[in-house]
This record gives sequence, structure tokens and C-alpha cells, in this order.
Amino acid sequence: MLVVLLAIYAFNGMDGLALGLVLQDIKRDLHLSDTQLGTLSGIAFAVFYSVMGIPIARWADRGNRVTIISLSLAGWSIMVALCGMAASFPQLLLARVGVAVGEAGCNPPAQSLIADYFTPAELPRALGIYLLGAAGSIAFGYFVAGWVDQFYGWRTTFVVLGLPGPVLAAIAWFTLKEPRLKRVQKPSESSPVQATLKEVGATLWSNRTFVHLLLGFSIASFFANGIVTWQAAFFARSYGLSPGELGTWFAVIYGIGGTAGVYIGGEWASRHAVNNERLQLQIMALMYCAFAVISTCVYLSRTPHLALGLLGIAAFGGSTVAAPLFATVQTLVPNRMRATAVAVVYLFSNLIGMGLGPLASGVLSDVLRPWVGVESLRYALLILSPGYLWAGWHLWRAGRSVRSDLDAVRVEVSRSEGKGGLMAGSLW
Repeated sequence: MLVVLLAIYAFNGMDGLALGLVLQDIKRDLHLSDTQLGTLSGIAFAVFYSVMGIPIARWADRGNRVTIISLSLAGWSIMVALCGMAASFPQLLLARVGVAVGEAGCNPPAQSLIADYFTPAELPRALGIYLLGAAGSIAFGYFVAGWVDQFYGWRTTFVVLGLPGPVLAAIAWFTLKEPRLKRVQKPSESSPVQATLKEVGATLWSNRTFVHLLLGFSIASFFANGIVTWQAAFFARSYGLSPGELGTWFAVIYGIGGTAGVYIGGEWASRHAVNNERLQLQIMALMYCAFAVISTCVYLSRTPHLALGLLGIAAFGGSTVAAPLFATVQTLVPNRMRATAVAVVYLFSNLIGMGLGPLASGVLSDVLRPWVGVESLRYALLILSPGYLWAGWHLWRAGRSVRSDLDAVRVEVSRSEGKGGLMAGSLW
């Protein structure tokens, strides 16, 4: 199950990485400004991805998550291929909207499904394995997109990335199992009732730890998306690196460094901080602070190799946060709200981060261009880099309240079990 979901998650983010890598080519081909490119890679995708995530997650909290994941994968893969056929900015914008709607059906159902199979102590490690898909996406996506773009163009790149999706969707359909279908309800048990959206919202808002995690992740997403989306364009403009070179460098930096970081973060939490979410959150906060310092140094570097070396260190450290953070989110809410809780995190983080981050970088670059010329993008990314300190502060605050909030959740789950109303599928 984890291997199949890992592969699906890898394809979930591959098109966005490819888009960042080929922005310069799209700019020349369609004659777009940096602000238009920021809109294309940011808010146009994020609004539909985030908003559609809520109804899909509500469906996942009571329905067949395998069906949702399979259909979503097939749909977004077709739309990725259509991106390569766009002949104008509006057409490419519409294709990206279609990709966003499909990709909204991946993460919340997948993380909810994983949480049904593993105990809270095992969950950081399990989610760490699943989230390796992001590193695989980066390694494969950057490498393939970089060289395909260099030899065949950006249009062929999107077609190549979209073709394997329907095949993987069929594999998921026939191999993954929905545990809710296996559970036989006893006559004495009442039918599980899904919490209303208002009840879910009230539960999440009253949870101080969840609110700080939501704010911290959303802020980090703003700066991360604003920076990463434009990194390839920065190295191309400031250092003259080709798409093939950048694809290879990024595949190594994010593929190897990111993979190691995600795995080590989840493994460390499950082995050395088991059931100690406070310590996990404190370490995550410190990692974000270090990430801010190193990211700032990347754009102060005057040689490409120093900048790429620092980027590798930053990629490793920043990725260690992912698995413990989402494992904590899963344990902070009852299982009948898990998919919706993840969707809420992605709703805000993507609207704020994916929606506004790339746009902010593009606007800053256009504003600074009259003063610093071709280096305007360097200074735009330099301005954004210290923002991870703000995200780290929220994670530190979350660590101060996590114990009491987890105790409250356990009391609620025990009360639900006593009433026979525990949602089906919580195998542990």
C-alpha cells in the first residue's frame, strides 16, 4: 500500500516542478511577464486545488478512498498532458485548473488511509515512507523534465509526464484495499455518523496545536512556493545554467537530499521521540530556523556551485519536518475528521503558499528590475528567505500545547467508543 501511494504522490507533484523548470521557455514561447508566470504557477492552481480539497476530503472521510485516489490520478494525468497542447495563456491556465481539481483528490484520502493501518507510534515512519514520493517526484521530475525540455521542448515535457498516470491509476484500483469495506458491523453497534463541517471546524479551531501547525505550515508554504518555483529561473538568469544541467542538479539535491531528509525525519520521530510530540515540534521549529539562515545564504552566493551546495544542505534539513508534522496532524483529531483536517491544512497552505508565494516573487522581481536589472529575481528570493523564522515560531508554540490537546482527543475517542459511535476503519 505504501509503495503504491508513494508512487502516486510522486506523480502528484511532478507537473508543478516541471512547470517551474520550464517557466523561461514558456515565457519566451507565449510572451508572458513574470507576474503572469506567477499567476500561472500560483494562484490559478492553488484556488481550485485548495477549494476542491474540502468536498473531496469530506467524501474520503465516509467513502471509498481507493476509488477517490484512482479516479483523481487518471483525471489529473490527462490534464497534465493537455498542458503541453496549450497555444495561449488562457488555454494553459484552464489546463492547470483541471490539473488542480484532479490533484486535490490525492493527499487527504491517502494520509487518512495510511492512518487507519498504523498506530500513532508507527505513523511518523509510515508517513515518512509515503512522503518520500515528494523526493521521488523531484528527482524524476526535474531530471526528465530538464532533459526532455532541452531536447524536445516544454510541450513534449508535459505530455511525457502525463502519460504514465492512467496506468498507475489502474494499478491502484486493483491493488489497494479500503479497510472500511472489510469491517462487519455488529448488531449492537450504531451506524457511524460523519461529523458536520461546522462540527469539524469547531473542533479544529478549538485545538490550539492544530491552529499553530496550520499557521506554521501555511507560512512556510508561502515562502517555500515563492522561492522553489523560481529557483530554476534564478539559476538560468544569474548563472546561465541550461534546463538539462538544472534538472540534473535539482534531481540530486532534492532527490537525494530530500529523500534522506524525509526518511530520517520520520524514522527519528518513531525511534527517538516516540509519543513525544512536544520534542518533535521543538526540533521541527529549530530546523525551520536553520533553513531560513541557509536559504538566505544561497542567494548571497556569487558562484553557482556554492549556491547549489548550500541548497543541498537546505533541502535535506527542510524535508525532515514533513513526516512528524503530518503525523501530529493525524493524531490531533478523531479519525472521522482526518481527511478533512489534512484538506484544511492544504486549503490554507495552498491558498496562501502556492497561490500567493510564486505571485509575490514574480511581482517583486518585476518591481526590482528597473534598479537591479537581470539580478532582480535574486533579490526577490533573498527578501523571502528569512520568512521561515516566522513558521518556526508557530511550531515552537504548537509544542507548548500539544500534550493537553492530545489528551483531549483521547478523552473524546474513549467517549465515542463507549457510545459505540467510533468511525469504522480505525484498525489500531
